[in-house]
Amino acid sequence: MDDDSRSFDEQALWAALALELLAKAALARVSPLLIAEPNEEGTNLLIASGLVKGDARFTSVRAKTLMARCHKAFKPFDQAEAMKIINGRNEYLHSSGAGFMAIPPHSWWPRYWAQAAILVTALDRDIEELVGSDREPTVTAHLEQNAKNLEQRTEALIERAKQRRQQWLDGTLPAKVAAEWKTGQYLSATMSHSETVACPACESAGLLEGDEVVNVEINYPPSGGYGLDEEYDSHYLDDVSVTLTIGADYFSCAGCQLVLNSYDLITQAGLDTEFDVDGDVDEYVGQEPEYGND
Repeated sequence: MDDDSRSFDEQALWAALALELLAKAALARVSPLLIAEPNEEGTNLLIASGLVKGDARFTSVRAKTLMARCHKAFKPFDQAEAMKIINGRNEYLHSSGAGFMAIPPHSWWPRYWAQAAILVTALDRDIEELVGSDREPTVTAHLEQNAKNLEQRTEALIERAKQRRQQWLDGTLPAKVAAEWKTGQYLSATMSHSETVACPACESAGLLEGDEVVNVEINYPPSGGYGLDEEYDSHYLDDVSVTLTIGADYFSCAGCQLVLNSYDLITQAGLDTEFDVDGDVDEYVGQEPEYGND
């Protein structure tokens, strides 16, 4: 990243490979099962669990799966940003695409280190341990630049939304932009869960969305009275409720067309990064936990 004897493409290639290794290490630190490629024989899972040793070959999951799992496990790791890095690597190695040159180096490195630093933290390490004390100031400068970019990007989106809404209300919105005006239905990312919140740009009712359930709380009624006869028992579940806490990944507002399509932008805009919704009692009460391989 600071060695002029190598091209930017070559530096970025090694950095992208390192990001994949960091992702594997962070997940494996929680459990080696998280990086084992499932197959019919379960060989990789058995090796990861320590039940099979010897000459058996271990195969890990693909980079796309790694990044998706890190996105869920290590907030605010951004799967979309990570995949841009991985796709750049794939284009550089296997195709005639733009590779890493699609993003100029002065923008690429801050975005790269924003994701890498999260994985280093997930490993309970720090940047100095990864790159050495002599290069740590360079990485810190990239991280500070990324934070500034994120702040500026969020401010630009909100200010543009305010301007666009005012033009819409004044009837001065250019015809082409007006033709692109979308209703809430078409602005939505159609994720599994949503909550109505005030838009940070125009204070209209916007939609905060997410797929990931980060916590499940089952609320049982007081025990008094139940268990005394069959009639009370039959109504017991009617008084049980489930509250799901959802990780927010997307915000949209039909009032000003503001869209914040990442956890980082939502955080920077001052919106809640989690919200609660009602869960299905039948799905969570009285069910045995599932233990899958994926």
